Amino acid sequence: MNLNAYLNKRIPCSCGKEHFCAVKAVDIEEGALKRIPGYIKDYGFSNVYMIADPNTWKAAGEETARLLREAGIHFEVLVFEEEEPVPDERAIGRIFTTLPEGTDLLLGIGGGSINDLCKYVSYKLGLQCMLAATAPSMDGFVSEGAALILNHMKVTENAHSPVAVAGDLNVLTKAPMKLIAAGLGDTLGKYTCLLDWKIAHILNGEYYCRETAEMAETSLKAVRELALSGKVEQRDPEAIRSLTEALVMTGIAMAFAGNSRPASGCEHHMSHYWEMKAFLSGMFPALHGAQVGAGEVLTVKLYHMLAKEQPDFDALKERPFDKAAWEQMIRTNYTQAADGILALEEKAGKNDLSGRNRRLDAMKENWPEICRLIDTELPSADEMISLLKACDAPVSVKELGFPQAWVRETVLCAKEVRDRYTMLQMLWDLGLSEKYADYADEFEEELSRNI
Repeated sequence: MNLNAYLNKRIPCSCGKEHFCAVKAVDIEEGALKRIPGYIKDYGFSNVYMIADPNTWKAAGEETARLLREAGIHFEVLVFEEEEPVPDERAIGRIFTTLPEGTDLLLGIGGGSINDLCKYVSYKLGLQCMLAATAPSMDGFVSEGAALILNHMKVTENAHSPVAVAGDLNVLTKAPMKLIAAGLGDTLGKYTCLLDWKIAHILNGEYYCRETAEMAETSLKAVRELALSGKVEQRDPEAIRSLTEALVMTGIAMAFAGNSRPASGCEHHMSHYWEMKAFLSGMFPALHGAQVGAGEVLTVKLYHMLAKEQPDFDALKERPFDKAAWEQMIRTNYTQAADGILALEEKAGKNDLSGRNRRLDAMKENWPEICRLIDTELPSADEMISLLKACDAPVSVKELGFPQAWVRETVLCAKEVRDRYTMLQMLWDLGLSEKYADYADEFEEELSRNI
């Protein structure tokens, strides 16, 4: 993929928008670390603050520091004590309070959390950031949002893209297989998020860009073929390059769309819910991409079941909504994060009956097309499991290390983490949430028996 053809230029589109991604360079090649000092000098930076964790410091930080030193670039270093820093208020505060005076560039060494922290803090301070990627583990390398845990809630805050991303294949191919498998899971999640986006366009008239969606689809197809070939599991350099480029391409698509629609649907909402539940329960979550992959298996299964339904749309418009019971469910399952979830619903009105009934009218008119899209655009749950298992990625909540009870909760509650129309909201509109929560629980039990 010629990623640099999409960068730092304004691209007119048939959707009516002029797309733009502010990243200046993406370098996914052998020896990319050696070129970081050149990028820093070319873009006019002189005082660098490197941010890493213990693992990423060993993987690429020490070498990058040596290269900066040899190039005469002034830098200081923050290495978090935690092997997996949580991108929360504490980590944000750590960077703010230790930031050296005169810093003009944050250089993240790592992936998910390190990248999000650098993008967010640099954005807030009016600085720039750059990333030395150490694993092809997630699709947020160049996105303009930062996934954080604030006030117990998983949120996406405004940020900006790095000016450059360097992914040295000598580093990426040595990443732990669980991180590579997480990147595979995050990419395969595009099957359902792109379908969620199309359906939201059909039912709500939401903005949809065919060309931007095709960017994510092209990346998805390339990664699917790699998974089937076995080359990802073998750490083939070209396969790792293609996986990393696919993840970056999805981030470019998000920048073009102006939101995370090309990358995130209800499979991500499931992951966000599990991550929040884990932190609230005193547990540590699984890798984001691993959670997305398991969520994708469940989402595909439920979507194919939904395509077999023949709803009575007119009767469903008479169905009442017990707001008090819903609020109690939210307080029970979200605990300390409940106030934030309730405030989001107050603002978004996802469960407003007039909106629901308008969507039901649109569903009635478009149901055959929605079912056709499900049948033609999604793989089966069995195929999704096979693709993930090719890299020994988790496919169930049990494999993620979470209680089975969370599966049922997920179908009932995960839609509340974002104001975004997905399959989970469609189940609620159709009065199927309880029924499909039971289906999901049975499916998880079946998966658990076969693991």
